[in-house]
This record gives sequence, C-alpha cells and structure tokens, in this order.
Amino acid sequence: MLISSSHKVITFIILIFILGPSPILSRDAHVINFRSLNLYPESLAWDPRAQHFLIGSLRQRIITAVSDAGVVETFISDTTLPSDVSFLGISVDSSRNRLLAVVHSHPPLPPFNALAAYDLRSRRRIFLSPLPPSDDESALSELSAANDVAVDHTGNAFVTNSAGNFIWKVTVNGDATIFSKSSLFTSPANNHNHTTANNLLGLNGITYVSKGYLLVVQTSTGKLFKVDAVDGTARTVLLNEDLIGADDIVVRDDNLAVAVSPMNKMWLMKSMDSWGEGVVYERKEINIQRFPTSVTVGAKGRLYVLYGHLNEGILGDSGRENFGIAEIRSREGQDEHVWIFLLIGVGFAYFLFWRFQMKNLVKKMDHKIK
Repeated sequence: MLISSSHKVITFIILIFILGPSPILSRDAHVINFRSLNLYPESLAWDPRAQHFLIGSLRQRIITAVSDAGVVETFISDTTLPSDVSFLGISVDSSRNRLLAVVHSHPPLPPFNALAAYDLRSRRRIFLSPLPPSDDESALSELSAANDVAVDHTGNAFVTNSAGNFIWKVTVNGDATIFSKSSLFTSPANNHNHTTANNLLGLNGITYVSKGYLLVVQTSTGKLFKVDAVDGTARTVLLNEDLIGADDIVVRDDNLAVAVSPMNKMWLMKSMDSWGEGVVYERKEINIQRFPTSVTVGAKGRLYVLYGHLNEGILGDSGRENFGIAEIRSREGQDEHVWIFLLIGVGFAYFLFWRFQMKNLVKKMDHKIK
C-alpha cells in the first residue's frame, strides 16, 4: 500500500513539472515591427547598456535606434559623410562605449570605403578611417567593398572586403591596415565565381570570439573561416554543409553560432573544439520575402534577425515604411529548458517520497510505543 501510494505521488509530481513550464516554452517569439520611410537597413546590433537595437541604412546617412516595442529614433545622422553612402555593418564596443560603422558607396558612385566610430553617449564621431586598397588592386579600386565589422576585447575592429576577399584592421585610435589576405580566401577550391564590382560575393559576415579569433563567412562558397585575431592566419572550419549565401554570422556566449542568408535559410551551429570543426544541428526557415540580412544576440541571449527588404532598396527609394526585427528560437534551447524542469521535478518528487516514508515510519513507531 505504501509503495502504491508513493508511486502515485511521484507520477503526479512529475506530470506537474513536465506540464507546468509549458506556458513559458510556448510563449510567442518576440517580433518588432517598426516604421521608417526608405530606411532599408542592412545591419543589426544590440546595445546592452541602452537596451535597444541599432540599425544602419542603405539609402540614408543615419543610424537608427529601435526599442523592443518598435519605437524608432534617429540615433546618429552624419551629414558630413559623402552623399548617397550607406551604413552597412555595425558593431557595439560596449567596453569603450563606442559604435563602429562601415561606410561604403555603391557603384556607379565614386569608391568610398571607411570605418566610422561614434561615442554612444554624446553620439559624436570619434574618427573616420579610410580603408586602404590592396597593392595588387591599385588599378581596380572598385574592387573594394567594405561590408561587415567586428570588434575585439582591446578595441581593434576588423572589416571584411567582400570584393577583394581580405580583412582590414582598424586600431582603437583609427589606424587602418590590411590585416589578413589568406590564400584560402581566394583559393580555386573555394571560389568558383570570379569577383567583380557587380558580383560582391566574397568575405561577408564577421564576428569576434572571446578566445582570440574571428569567424568569417564567405557568401559565394558558403565556407566558414577561423582567423587568428593577432596574426591574421586563417583556416577553413570543417562543417557538415556549406553555408551558401550566408550574409551574416554571430556567436553567442554558449558557443552557439548562427548564420543567416537573405535567399536561403538560417543555420544554427555548435563546435566542441573552438571551431576547428563544427556541425549544423538545426536549419530554420525564415521569411526570405522580407530579405533578412543580419542576425544578433539581444537581451537574455535571445537571437534576432533583421528584415530590411534590402533587395528593394538596392533598386532605389520605393516608399517602403515597414521593416522588422524578429526573434528566432532555437529548438535546442527549448529542449534544455524541458530537461531542467524535468530534473527539478524528479528531485522534488523523491523529496516528497522520502518525506512520505518518514511520516509513515513515525506513525508506526508511535503506534508501537502506545
């Protein structure tokens, strides 16, 4: 009778804990719809201090702040920049309270590639560093296309050149040099398409990992490269599939890497050896009609993708006002929560079972004494 009753208690408690967390797990993903005429943002970053998103613009010389409720504010408007340039990749340097932004002009405009740094408090520009062309492309200056940026723990910024297939480095003081021109970036085995000014499909999204290296995706080949942040040496990360069309990449504190393609999908990846090798463990379908181009980690480690409709903006101002930022939820994260609650439930059930046994033991002892 004692065993039968205890089994019922355990079963009941486990069911409570399994079913109990379901409202948390089934919460709707966070979606932010915001309005800004002809903004066409290409990049997305999260400012943890101000608790808002920052986004660039393809068509305007502004950087916009978007709250989690969709409230829009022009955060930076830099009219001293050449007209018709774009703010492409952006990155928040929280330690130094700076925002780093890639500035680029698209053909047929005169070539312009630079990195701008802004103070997040005063919103004033700290420096504007022109990015130098490679020696072997001096006669083809149009083969420079500054694209994305990442920042390390010392304040050095790293900028990808999608046309030239190399990486620039910009020091905390604004000194710019060519940092990495690994032969892997232009290896015939990795590059099946010749890069031209109208075919900017080379190195693209870049992110810094706190262990001292960069992860960089190459759009045309889908290759992922691990680049040493000190000497610029590179190696190809061995993956179970190529990330064809990948535009951006981010790595969360738990070593989860996420890459997004505006014409394909989103890949979620993990590595057990600091990205010598990795595995794509989940592929998520996203709304490619809204042309997603950037991904970032927001509050509480949540993943967000930017829907900037860049494909429309490339053709000119179409009068679009509606854009979006949407949370992307990982199946792995949900499974982890289930197991946490389940383990807690089992532990609590055994505690109640022990308490039930002790109560019956005390009753029997009292009965014998009497």
